[in-house]
Amino acid sequence: MHPGAIAAATPDKPAVIMAGSGRVVTFRELDEESNRLAHLLRAAGLRPGDHIAFMLENHPLYLAIAWAAHRSGLYYTAISSRLQAGELAYILKNCQARAFISSKAMEAVAATVTGVELQLMLDGVAPGFASYEEATAAQPGTPIADECQGSDMLYSSGTTGRPKGVKPALSLAPLDTPGPLMRLVSLLFAPTADSVYLSPAPLYHAAPLRYCLAFLRFGATVVVMERFDPEAALATIERYGVTHAQWVPTMFIKLLKLPAEARTRHDLSTLRCAIHAAAPCPVPVKEQMMEWWGPIVHEYYAGTEGNGFLYASPEDWLNHRGTVGRPLLGVPHVCDEDGRELPPGEQGTVYFSDGPAFEYHDDPAKTRSGQDPLGRGWTTLGDIGYLDEEGFLYLTDRRSYMIISGGVNIYPQEAENLLAVHPKVADVAVFGVPDEEMGEQVKAVVEAVVPEEAGPGLEAELIEYCRANLAHYKCPKSVDFRAELPRHPTGKLFKRILRAEYWPPEQRG
Repeated sequence: MHPGAIAAATPDKPAVIMAGSGRVVTFRELDEESNRLAHLLRAAGLRPGDHIAFMLENHPLYLAIAWAAHRSGLYYTAISSRLQAGELAYILKNCQARAFISSKAMEAVAATVTGVELQLMLDGVAPGFASYEEATAAQPGTPIADECQGSDMLYSSGTTGRPKGVKPALSLAPLDTPGPLMRLVSLLFAPTADSVYLSPAPLYHAAPLRYCLAFLRFGATVVVMERFDPEAALATIERYGVTHAQWVPTMFIKLLKLPAEARTRHDLSTLRCAIHAAAPCPVPVKEQMMEWWGPIVHEYYAGTEGNGFLYASPEDWLNHRGTVGRPLLGVPHVCDEDGRELPPGEQGTVYFSDGPAFEYHDDPAKTRSGQDPLGRGWTTLGDIGYLDEEGFLYLTDRRSYMIISGGVNIYPQEAENLLAVHPKVADVAVFGVPDEEMGEQVKAVVEAVVPEEAGPGLEAELIEYCRANLAHYKCPKSVDFRAELPRHPTGKLFKRILRAEYWPPEQRG
């Protein structure tokens, strides 16, 4: 199925509902809007295999734009609405975007973009941009002649500090050809045309974008929250009769912290499937969610790279508390530093075999770093864990000090590199420290050039400096000072020593 076929059968059915404003995009509007943009992209010279990018808030036309690119056989990159100008410019150049779409709400950063062949802006215009509405209005609402499936190319941050685009091979298959994700969604979560799927997270993340598009293929209605608020999410479930919703553990924590009156005020009886991923969920948090909502909490483990997919049903998790599941796509292997496979119960690097191939765009070194050192074709996301005797995977550590804050992956190298060139910083280390609500928060430890300047004033200056150059979620929430950072004579920073000061022994990794 695809929105065009659904629009032909049920044109006035809501495809997308914005939870805050109540704005509805019907399947007919979704189909026609995506067709008009597809025609515009073809008229601009874009052909299958070319690339577009968009940087938007959770906008009513977000999914229509993504669908236009998908049905045109294009690569499409959804860019975080929280990035700063330099970060945006890097991604646009790296992915070789021939078209860029943004909105008036994003103007402060989007208006810095120059040099992209086609620049469109929704809800208004900025210098260098044409009106999206005017440009698409002149195009037909019927399909282009050479429709075929494209693919997202999303960016996963790398330890070098620069985001890396995960570029899959294009199938260019007919639009109604089901992909691996659609088959998994059908198998695990049983969506139907009567389903109502709630997406409370930013659509630029991989899971919200991919799952919204997948549920639309089933003819389900997608309800999008403009921004997450815990009680508003509960009210939205009741108002629209939500049947499926996807969360991250931080959202669970915020929901559980609501007063009892707020938690019991809303009728959640329609909700039959709560899906979560993106970060490990603390066992007590998931236990409380199961007690509240019943055994409807489903978990999966996968990455933007798509090389594997593990799943834990509610029943499986209750019998294997703490697991992230068993494999449905790819075969997991736990290996030591030399690539030798380890027996159940022993922890090491998690690799996948027999899964889809992927590459990091324009970064062969990064691609090689995720491959099996023994040349078996296995790939890793760099996570550390172990398998039990029944084949359930448990994660015990993070990718090389990657920070997961509120379900968002943050690599500290970007902030570390930025602070390293500040004139008042002699040395710096950035890493994650415990945060009760967000899981982790970003911490910087700094050796000041002038030791006497170390203190609250310099801390505030450094945080503001980072926030002026990076998306705020990547920036330190606090800065501590040391007379000297621990380094090997070769210059290698012993970040593990610093990190251990902030973590309980059992969580230091």
